[in-house]
Amino acid sequence: MSSSALPRLSNRNARRLFLDRHALAEQPSGPARGAALHVLIERLGFVQVDSINTVERAHHMILFARRQAYRPKHLKPLLERDRHLFEHWTHDASIIPVAFFPYWRLRFDRSSVRLRERWQNWRRDGFAEKFDEVLDQVRQHGPVMSSEVGADEERSKGGWWDWHPSKTALEYLWRTGALSVCRREGFFKVYDLTERVIPAVHVSVEPGMAETVDWACNAALDRLGFATSGEIAAFWETVTPAEAKNWCNSALKQGALIEIEVDSADGSRPRRCYARPDVFACADEAPAPPGRIRILSPFDPALRDRKRTERLFGFHYRIEVFVPAHKRVYGYYVFPVLEGDRLIGRIDMKCERDAGVLKVKAYWPEPKAALSKGRRQRLETALERMARFTGCERVDFAAGWERLPR
Repeated sequence: MSSSALPRLSNRNARRLFLDRHALAEQPSGPARGAALHVLIERLGFVQVDSINTVERAHHMILFARRQAYRPKHLKPLLERDRHLFEHWTHDASIIPVAFFPYWRLRFDRSSVRLRERWQNWRRDGFAEKFDEVLDQVRQHGPVMSSEVGADEERSKGGWWDWHPSKTALEYLWRTGALSVCRREGFFKVYDLTERVIPAVHVSVEPGMAETVDWACNAALDRLGFATSGEIAAFWETVTPAEAKNWCNSALKQGALIEIEVDSADGSRPRRCYARPDVFACADEAPAPPGRIRILSPFDPALRDRKRTERLFGFHYRIEVFVPAHKRVYGYYVFPVLEGDRLIGRIDMKCERDAGVLKVKAYWPEPKAALSKGRRQRLETALERMARFTGCERVDFAAGWERLPR
């Protein structure tokens, strides 16, 4: 079928369907703990974990953007007491529903080969010889942090790339499934044997490769709404692009998928994607997101694929944490701002916790999204909500807030 003959999804309907799948097309109300929080995370698929705490850590901001009643203390019981969630990797470190754990076995197997080869060059020699020693320590003495293994090994001050052998072994054993994160202290991971962390009902299930590929591709597409095979593969980063492509072709032949074109925000060439046969009905039924303003984490799952964000929303975003200060266009850690189904700008802000202040340094509106009086009021209301969420008593605006670009 030629590209011109494919059915086309408008950019507006594509945005709304995508935001609905990411729980951003509804009012951020309702319960935000226990079973309700678990359901939300399962709907998203995963919540990325990140250590940067300029305002609040990424996983907490992601959940707060969707449920205003959410507070960081609500997540810990699901992770550390009830074991409804576990921590591992998708595209990065993430919190994941524990029911998905069996499908991580394929990742464990592939990581065992890939990481051993890569880390042999990147890390210090000898980490593989520490596997049994580290496992014995955990088995006999209980959970450990990285600071508690390899006591007789040289500690380097070179950062992440200069882990000592036992620390490297600990991370490898987690990445490959022998160990699991049982809790965090501060932001440091505490590891225990997987069979003592993950409920037996999930540890005992061992799906084959074909079943895992089928689950991963279906689960990714359900959360994306429409996608290329590359986007499907990248969602969990468990299956390969070739496996995702083969899965799409097979599902297409079986009638489980169709091909469509999705309009881009800037009017450029539509993107050819795979979707369920009912994609147009789902898009028509997707609600128009409320007009309230939400401040998103840079690691929000709706923004994870920067190229997709640019196609759907016309919003070019890059994190400048690792960019030298004098080369930054915006700032160290700048937050995207969502209004309805549009990304309307970005804001530079920081919690000054000792003073109990959320300090707003600057705001940059997108073209055609001027900071009108009404929008300014909605943005300031969103900032007041953010201040309360982070425990700050007030919002302070830098000099020139009233003269920000419009």
